[in-house]
Amino acid sequence: MDQNKDNQHGMSTEERKASLSLAAIFCLRMLGLFLILPVFALYAEDLEGVTPLLIGAAIGAYGLTQAILQIPFGMLSDRIGRKPVIIMGLLIFAAGSVVAANADTIWGIIAGRLLQGSGAIAAAIMALAADLSREEHRTKMMATIGISIGMAFTVSLILGPLLNSVVGVPGIFWFTAVLAIGGVLVVIFIVPTPKDSHFHRDTEPVPAQFSSVLSNPNLLRLDFGILILHMVLTALFLSFPLALRDQGLEVADHWHVYLPVMVLAMGAMVPFIIIAEKRRKMKPIFLGAISVLALSLFLLYFGADSLYGLIGGLFLFFTAFNLLEASLPSLISKIAPAESKGTAMGVYTSSQFIGAFLGGIVGGWVHSALGLEAVFLVSAMGVLLWLISAWGMAKPSHLSNSLLRVGEVDESEAAQLVEQLLALPGVEEAVVIAEDGIAYLKVDSKILDRAALDDFAVHNA
Repeated sequence: MDQNKDNQHGMSTEERKASLSLAAIFCLRMLGLFLILPVFALYAEDLEGVTPLLIGAAIGAYGLTQAILQIPFGMLSDRIGRKPVIIMGLLIFAAGSVVAANADTIWGIIAGRLLQGSGAIAAAIMALAADLSREEHRTKMMATIGISIGMAFTVSLILGPLLNSVVGVPGIFWFTAVLAIGGVLVVIFIVPTPKDSHFHRDTEPVPAQFSSVLSNPNLLRLDFGILILHMVLTALFLSFPLALRDQGLEVADHWHVYLPVMVLAMGAMVPFIIIAEKRRKMKPIFLGAISVLALSLFLLYFGADSLYGLIGGLFLFFTAFNLLEASLPSLISKIAPAESKGTAMGVYTSSQFIGAFLGGIVGGWVHSALGLEAVFLVSAMGVLLWLISAWGMAKPSHLSNSLLRVGEVDESEAAQLVEQLLALPGVEEAVVIAEDGIAYLKVDSKILDRAALDDFAVHNA
């Protein structure tokens, strides 16, 4: 077989362009979803016939349609192409923003948010990223996209209150429509068009693998975890902006709280990520972060009548949230069989969006029935359930995923290649899918003989 050492080099110019442009699309879209979080609960109080439950439904509605449609949209992109699906999704999102911007009732905004979520392009973007990257650089591209989502969330907490003071919530919805159209222009004029578009089981779900993924108790614990994490995040923004207002802080000044809290929280989580990964203390750090998340919600409950209590609770919340948000995908990657990573991530992502929807519904109901502070308390109880579930999780391996293009092989050659790969230092698991021409590996990067592994690789020119 032809052998090539290209994978020793960095990302190509086209890969870097694809990475940054796809990250920009993700950032624009997620910014559009998140911008209303810090201000909507305050705005919606003045709508006719509104209740806390309906406010929660409006905030979390996008999660329902997103959860239902993100996997089908990814599969559709296999049939009609990535870019048409992404453009269609962005236009649907823009239409939902316009519906919400023109709504003068809470029901109109709920309809708009449902439509926003219907533009479910996450899976299609990931598939396009896989089309535009070589196997050895795909993790870097996915990491860039992941960072863009975190940036969008942080910026939204600061920009939302500022925009609200200038154009109001309807204006924010119009702004999100403009962002979506900007995303369409990026797709058309900046994102490279792949020479070859095909299925990638490391980024896309395989229907035949759903039963094994959904019967894996350790993966289910992580799916439950991301559901709870985004449930309490959505519920938080049903109550926290109101609590800040009740302490005399004008909504236009709420960013004065969010900006330092988010910056300090991001800095505070970094040492724990290093300890978890470098010193292989993933499980204790993970359980500790869940415990701190619960503690933060109890602090918000008991300190809701104090501005300093609210700020302290929010700092702990986002320190733990950011750490868990970074750790959970890593744990999915470590625990899922190498050839089932795309399926596991598809289920995980759907669980995340379901959590956002449930956070709005449960948080709104609790607010209606038990009061604002009770949202923090019930959220804390949910996190404690997660802690109990996570406690039984098997210690995650220290192995990382690696893909190796091995070219055209038949089933006999694939079986022989598995034996040869497993004989290499640092290769702990190997599955070669003949029809893909890819070896899906789990490796110990500390002892992996990368040069020996590269000898098995075939690279497209």
